[in-house]
Amino acid sequence: MSRLPCIKRKCWLVVCSRRRGALIDARNQAAAAWSMQKQRRQTLHTTAGSSNHDGPLHAMYYDLVQQRNVQADPHQLIALKELERLRTNLDQVTPLSQQQAPSTQSNSSSFSFLSNWLSSAKETVHDTLLSTMQPSVKGVYLHGGVGCGKTFLMNLFYDSITDGPWAASKQKVHFHAFMLNVHRHMHLARHKSESSSSSSSDAIIPTVVNQILSQGHLICFDEFQVTDVADAMILQRLFNGIWKAGGVVVTTSNRPPQDLYLNGLQRDLFLPFIALLQRKCQVVDMWKSDTDYRLMQLKVDGNNSVFFVGADGKKQFDALFYKLVGATAVAPTFLQTQGRHVHIPQAALTKSIARFSFEDLCQKALGAADYLIIGEHFHTVFVDMIPQMSMNELNWVRRFITFVDSMYECHVKLILQAKTEQATLFQRARSDTDHDEVFAFDRTLSRLEEMSSQKYLATQQRGNEKHFTEKQERLRTFTEITVRPVEDADYDSERFKVIK
Repeated sequence: MSRLPCIKRKCWLVVCSRRRGALIDARNQAAAAWSMQKQRRQTLHTTAGSSNHDGPLHAMYYDLVQQRNVQADPHQLIALKELERLRTNLDQVTPLSQQQAPSTQSNSSSFSFLSNWLSSAKETVHDTLLSTMQPSVKGVYLHGGVGCGKTFLMNLFYDSITDGPWAASKQKVHFHAFMLNVHRHMHLARHKSESSSSSSSDAIIPTVVNQILSQGHLICFDEFQVTDVADAMILQRLFNGIWKAGGVVVTTSNRPPQDLYLNGLQRDLFLPFIALLQRKCQVVDMWKSDTDYRLMQLKVDGNNSVFFVGADGKKQFDALFYKLVGATAVAPTFLQTQGRHVHIPQAALTKSIARFSFEDLCQKALGAADYLIIGEHFHTVFVDMIPQMSMNELNWVRRFITFVDSMYECHVKLILQAKTEQATLFQRARSDTDHDEVFAFDRTLSRLEEMSSQKYLATQQRGNEKHFTEKQERLRTFTEITVRPVEDADYDSERFKVIK
């Protein structure tokens, strides 16, 4: 019995020795990972400082210039250089989801209880090593006026990632669609954690980040814009989580970063996100480009009348509607999404054509999800009696912007009749230029011009016919259709949402 304390003491010394050895191994491997990260950062820094104008993106761009009548633009070339830099940087790293941390297992397994004792420490070290092995890759933030080619360049960059690990870890999404999905994920996460004590936003954000990055670590956003206080308050935590997890962001916007959420509620709480965005993305200013290439294409194509003005225009509008529907029966119907009925005043189901008044669409509490389901089930939409609006009808303006953007993203042929010409649909004073809706409406006018071009009208009609039969049958039988689950707030008339 006298030897028992001595045996216990020897066992305890063996356990402590093995634990100390495992921690030393982990520390050495963490140091090696840090050294690897430092070397990669130096490589990225050297690459970012180069002024090489050769590369896949430039080759694709000049091929379009020579063969597809795309006009070379010096401001686009500056942005292209930054995107080429990013593309080269991505070749130096691997998406975090595809990396494996060095093993921290001990060579000896004499004591099974020792392995169990150290397992939690190994998991912690594994996560730490993964986070330190990923060098920081600076994304790109393109901002400029409407039609200057921001989205064109981002799409060119996205399409150029065709092989390697990033080709399997990329996603492209309209920013408003992205935020709508973020709120959906948060809503679902809250429901799952109702019975636990971890239902706060701080606990939910990591789950949402993981769901986002499961679709791809390279994220390309179109039309980055913040007008909603609910979005503004979560962006810093959300994007900080994305960047910490190795995400890389490329985005377009009509606003420079410092003007995002300008004059918004509690904007002082939003300012740290702006600083974070400027650190994580190289900001490229394209405002000096005064060419709207959407308008140029329209002039080349000629005038395709899909916008009618006044009483005489109303007659032509009606005539075009009945010409397109022909002898097909036209009747009211509805769609269902999330228990809500979306009323369709006039629908020619076999032709996939719908008709609304402006009051039906923009003077009622409809949201992006409602517009999306319309765009998914009709390839041609008529809207008449559009009034001239001012800052006094700001909610109407917001809904109209959302509607047009949703139709554009769904490649819908849009035919409109209004009281006045497009350029004067939204009356605003010089003092109103700080409002986000002013910038957004300018983009809407540019998109309406593009949507009236021969190329857009022909392309979208062929594309929608592929999916017409099955959508027509679902619409005919009034089957309940599930569009992304969203919170009630997403249908609030005050929310300014656009989804893809």
